[in-house]
Amino acid sequence: MSDLNELLPLLWKGTLVTMQIAVISILLAIFMASVATALRAAPYRLVRWAGNAYVEVFRGTSLLVQLFWLFFVLPLPPFDLKLSPFTVAIVGLGLHYGAYGSEILRGALRSVPGGQYEAALALNMPATARLRRIILPQAMINALPPATNLMIELLKGTSLVSLITLSDLTFRARQLDEATFKTAEIFGLTLLIYFVLAQIIVSVMRGFERRVSSHVAVRKPARALPGAAS
Repeated sequence: MSDLNELLPLLWKGTLVTMQIAVISILLAIFMASVATALRAAPYRLVRWAGNAYVEVFRGTSLLVQLFWLFFVLPLPPFDLKLSPFTVAIVGLGLHYGAYGSEILRGALRSVPGGQYEAALALNMPATARLRRIILPQAMINALPPATNLMIELLKGTSLVSLITLSDLTFRARQLDEATFKTAEIFGLTLLIYFVLAQIIVSVMRGFERRVSSHVAVRKPARALPGAAS
């Protein structure tokens, strides 16, 4: 493996695994954030407690320990549940970052001015229509920038799955380093790949943010011109 070109196919295999884990984990995190936020806003105390417990447990403990727990503890009695490393990576990352996502979504919903709720109620809009047409579009504008940062953190967090025997990008880089001793070249390429993947996330989310912002702007009524007839 003296030629650097021979390293690229192996790093690419690890990159594909990292991309698969990141994409599926992001989708799971979005789902868990939405569910947890709904539970925490429920009118029943027990339901709110369940949502808060999920957020506090996964936000307040180490991601690495959570992955180890899912990988090493679940197969033992009394659980007897053995998950593949790939499944453990997705579930662990999705649950962990979903807890943080719930806080982002809760804060974004609270940032919507109270007058918007009152106006929707005055128009006698159903609750689902209020949420879909008034509240969520405005909350999304505030939620997207921190959500983008959280997705990048999730991407970087995928490097921990190499410790549960998953052949991701970091795992492949360590293997190649031990086999070739080309430390600078291998980990330099690894840094570059993570950076490119992060920029892809940023580009996609900025495009989505512009689309949401323009959609909300179209819905806003135009201000009356000075001196216009009432």
